[in-house]
Amino acid sequence: MSLAFEVQEAFSPGGILSRATEHFLPRSGQTAMALAIARAIEGAYPLVVEASTGVGKTFSYLVPALLSGERVLLSTATKALQDQLFGRDVPRLVAALGLPVSTALLKGRGSYLCLHRMEMARQATPLPDGVSVRALARIEEWSQVTRTGDLAELPGLNERSPLIPLVTSTRENCLGAQCPRFRACHVTLARREAMAADVVVINHHLFFADLAVRESGVAELLPSVRIAIFDEAHQLNEIGVQFLGRNLTTGQLLDFSRDLLAAGLQLARGLVDWQGVAAATEYAARELRMFAGKQPPGTKLRWIGEGPEGLDATGWKEALGAVHAACMQACEALDMVSEIAPDFVRLHNRAAELAGRAENFVNVCTPGCLRWVDVGMQLRLVESPLDISGAVKTHVLGASGGSKKSWIFTSATLGDDDKLTWFTQRCGLADAEVLRVGSPFDYEHQAALYVPENFPKPGDPAHSMKVAESAAVWSQKLGGRTMVLTTTLRALRAIGESLHARFEHSGEMEVLVQGEMPKRALMERFREGSSKGGSACVLVASASFWEGIDVPGDALQLVIIDKLPFPPPNDPLAEARSRQLEAQGRSAFNDYFLPEAAVALKQGAGRLIRRETDQGVLVVCDSRLVSVGYGRRLLRALPPMHRLTSEQELMDRLEGLTRTCTMGCLQT
Repeated sequence: MSLAFEVQEAFSPGGILSRATEHFLPRSGQTAMALAIARAIEGAYPLVVEASTGVGKTFSYLVPALLSGERVLLSTATKALQDQLFGRDVPRLVAALGLPVSTALLKGRGSYLCLHRMEMARQATPLPDGVSVRALARIEEWSQVTRTGDLAELPGLNERSPLIPLVTSTRENCLGAQCPRFRACHVTLARREAMAADVVVINHHLFFADLAVRESGVAELLPSVRIAIFDEAHQLNEIGVQFLGRNLTTGQLLDFSRDLLAAGLQLARGLVDWQGVAAATEYAARELRMFAGKQPPGTKLRWIGEGPEGLDATGWKEALGAVHAACMQACEALDMVSEIAPDFVRLHNRAAELAGRAENFVNVCTPGCLRWVDVGMQLRLVESPLDISGAVKTHVLGASGGSKKSWIFTSATLGDDDKLTWFTQRCGLADAEVLRVGSPFDYEHQAALYVPENFPKPGDPAHSMKVAESAAVWSQKLGGRTMVLTTTLRALRAIGESLHARFEHSGEMEVLVQGEMPKRALMERFREGSSKGGSACVLVASASFWEGIDVPGDALQLVIIDKLPFPPPNDPLAEARSRQLEAQGRSAFNDYFLPEAAVALKQGAGRLIRRETDQGVLVVCDSRLVSVGYGRRLLRALPPMHRLTSEQELMDRLEGLTRTCTMGCLQT
């Protein structure tokens, strides 16, 4: 019996899934995707699938993978999706299919409690700013009962807590087999379980980190796996680019300085002037950051010549030289005590690596790569390839060894053409089989699109104020349940401040703005406030809120996008990709900027309709969508929504949604 036949039977009416899974309904698109994946598994070839919202792609790839009887690697874009797959989706299907399958969850070492570093933190005096003795004691108490050491299990621990770096290890500071707590190491246990499991769930960051440094355990795991599936694959290129290049951050230097001082005072007090050595590294790091000056948050400085744009090249090299010198001074100090404890050996290795990174950035850029500097609270120096195509061809598709593998890549958004070139070209998958599966949603009746034509042009300073003014009117009409997605942080702040000023005294609407609280808390508050019977809420967000946000039902019925999401033209990576295309005789606008905008627009619009019963309106406050020639290409990227031609039609539609929601509230 072929795998394709088993898959067809599982998805058929009256099949295993319909009998064992509550609310399962056969969908032609879901079955078609599952059969394509079954054929790719049997034929051992790469397959790229764009599965629109509502297809049910998780079941589509899990069912054939599980029925194959092969070892499977599942990779997701975020740790949250990773936890969902491991904790809910895979166990549910394993039970439904009645398969004797073992599963394991593998994350980066920064997700696991390090017992040795926790003990070192307990002895540190004083604790760093923002870290309380009570919070550390809570982690110590939890460490006595946890089996996995996965910090995601600890309720109330903010993922940005300054405590986390103190109680987790990194590749640089891990002591390995020399660690006094090695036998109880949670990272080692997780890797051991992954090596023994039939299905291993990882994330893209871990995959590419391992591809770059062969440290996380995936390299040892991959040869024994014949099926590798990447969900949310549209993020692969950007994540891969981060890890396949080189970087140096002032945060890395400050962390090293802190660890050096703590270990020195605890394990070799009086043998070295630890405070002086640590202070030299910290001073060099802070001077490097200060040299970049004050910049708006999120600024990227081009680095084409000897130094970043706007900075004196000679002074920049001197600042990097000071970092190198401070790290080498730390190496000399650590040489004197290296036999006392393994901590000093690892610190010496870190100092040498940081010195090497600083020296690398003093020298010329590696051919085929691009440099830039991210400026924020920290300074991040980056040298990166333009895409991951070479690495995928060499280290992924070309590294199968004797056994051929099935590589499956899927997402709701992978491009705006039939060949999905936006994704396949950058990821070295031009020869892969491609499948596009449309959404089962009836967008013509469930959703409407409105493009106001009387708005200021997107570059006009008055544009954001007009978006805020209109969003206030439209969200009032709907009674909240509105999300405003912005393309820049500047627009985010302007629109958020304007809406706050509009509603702060009336209390009619609660305005939630990205950055005011953690993302998870923000979304919980929005869902609660915008659900049936809740208070009126409007959420203003940017960046990561364009994708991965799931607010089904009446809680979100109006999505407003401030302008077409083209990449910023002055972004160093965008500039370099543009130059590369133009050198090939191609159009940077048609082959880079337009596909980028189309994919981002699809992702933003995808927040609106999440279930077969959802209804809502998408408003794009950029007349270019309907007034210029390339707008037609962007419109084709959107689902086929009903077009509204006037603001009155929009208000009528919102009124209808309000009545529908009110009736639903009365019935419940």
